[in-house]
Amino acid sequence: MSLQLGDIAPDFTQQSTLGEISFHEWLGDSWGVLFSHPADFTPVCTTELGLTAKLQSEFEKRNVKAIALSVDPVQSHHDWIADINETQSCNVLFPIIADDDRKVATLYGMLHPNSGTTGTVRSLFIIDPEKKIRLIITYPASTGRNFDEVLRVIDSLQLTDNHKVATPGNWKPGEEVVILPTLQDEAEIAERFPAGYRAVRPYLRLTPDPSRQR
Repeated sequence: MSLQLGDIAPDFTQQSTLGEISFHEWLGDSWGVLFSHPADFTPVCTTELGLTAKLQSEFEKRNVKAIALSVDPVQSHHDWIADINETQSCNVLFPIIADDDRKVATLYGMLHPNSGTTGTVRSLFIIDPEKKIRLIITYPASTGRNFDEVLRVIDSLQLTDNHKVATPGNWKPGEEVVILPTLQDEAEIAERFPAGYRAVRPYLRLTPDPSRQR
């Protein structure tokens, strides 16, 4: 059965460019972004890993650890990292899992029968500190991943975990958010959202970003 949002991310122990990794232990109390690639030395994925390396400080600010996966062995990964660093002007510090036995790919459903290859499809998982899967995206081979969107989703998840709100379409940090329809007590609303709110409709109440109201 395929993984669903809210499932516990499967644990595993596998070799990587930073040595053996036991996934849950490695994550600790951090958020995680696990993303897979069909093979080393693929052009789109080279740009993606370079971009991820350049966003290292942004991930760290959000208590997020990034980890990549490809079905090639560790030495191939190291050779690829040298290429990524040179061509993308970056420094890859996060690990790349060597999943040459397809163990992790099988656990996470990354081997699709329609992909026409024994390599992994380009899946991405956001995992919270409780090890729950919060986002799953699978991209086509021709389209590079949007890591600005990955960061935006993490910002939304972290905000909505701490406040009784949801984020509108195209929301960015600092913009208005939606008060959950389940929150009806006006005293509690005033306590939670001291900047107040505007009711576009009874079910659509917008308030300034609560993380910036106090």
